[in-house]
Amino acid sequence: MKVLAAMSGGVDSAVAAARAVEAGHDVTGIHLALSRNPASYRSGARGCCTIEDSNDARRAADVIGIPFYVWDLSERFHEDVVEDFMDEYAAGRTPNPCLRCNEKIKFAAVLDRALALGFDAVATGHYAQLRTGADGLIEMHRAVDHGKDQSYVLGVLDQHQLAHSLFPLGDSPKSAVRAEAAERGLLVADKPDSHDICFVADGDNAGWLREKLGDRAPNHGGAIVDDATGEELGRHEGSYGFTIGQRKGLRLGTPAADGKPRFVLDIEPVSGTVTVGPRERLAVHRLGGIKPRWCGSVPTRLDATVQLRAHGDEHRAVVATTGDRVDIELLDPAFGIAPGQAAVIYDGSRVVGSATIATTA
Repeated sequence: MKVLAAMSGGVDSAVAAARAVEAGHDVTGIHLALSRNPASYRSGARGCCTIEDSNDARRAADVIGIPFYVWDLSERFHEDVVEDFMDEYAAGRTPNPCLRCNEKIKFAAVLDRALALGFDAVATGHYAQLRTGADGLIEMHRAVDHGKDQSYVLGVLDQHQLAHSLFPLGDSPKSAVRAEAAERGLLVADKPDSHDICFVADGDNAGWLREKLGDRAPNHGGAIVDDATGEELGRHEGSYGFTIGQRKGLRLGTPAADGKPRFVLDIEPVSGTVTVGPRERLAVHRLGGIKPRWCGSVPTRLDATVQLRAHGDEHRAVVATTGDRVDIELLDPAFGIAPGQAAVIYDGSRVVGSATIATTA
């Protein structure tokens, strides 16, 4: 097959490209330029959008012996990922930009262009496994290395996208991938993993949003109030700086009457009111999901497990679908779940699909 290998400049994508070559594919490497000014995004080893990363990807392609190109997708990335991130926070929701990037950029814009250019598949360094099911559909399963499993952020991929994807690392632990990179002479063998949000330069989401939103911010301050008493416990500089379940950084001027730690329970972007309360008030038993994305056939009712954060625990659940509505009953409660997050549904190790959380109860 003709394979386009997306090379971020890290160890995982480099080894994935090398394995695709070793499997006999005709491989071309590409690096995605996601910002016209890479210095304004992450720097050093924290992210995947820097000049340094582009150079690391090019050197890896040279060692592997494959052609290499840089594709400028900065405008599409800004529109579909960065703008969406700002809009969601401004509306009091908590988005996951990595899911949006996989859905809109890596497995939509990139895959569409790759197929138009005559490639058969896109290979990435994500940790997930693909199998052909008994019904002939392509199934996505968790990676062997559960500590590195990335099936959660891939839960937005549909059958067409899965059929044109390769995840060569899904059957390997991360330690083996690093060792293989060193054996292949790849200089990125010991490069630290990227983490956090790639386009937030210093990891300060609230500060970044304050600077970028400007007049688009729904408010520039408001009250932090106690859920039980309605008492004002403090003030803030913008509700977009908070997420449901947040404990740190509340800077409450008045301690709660019961002396218990306070967590963010609700965010009201119009009035700017942030409501806080004890942890037990964060318990969630039911979720309402919208904008579902199914990896294969659409379930009507399923005894499943649901993952609600990229590195969170699984929760036993009963999932029911009606059109574009997904109702999830959690058999054991989750805490601090916010609208805007993704609920990724599993049947054993198989990813069934995902939905954006709209309501919690």
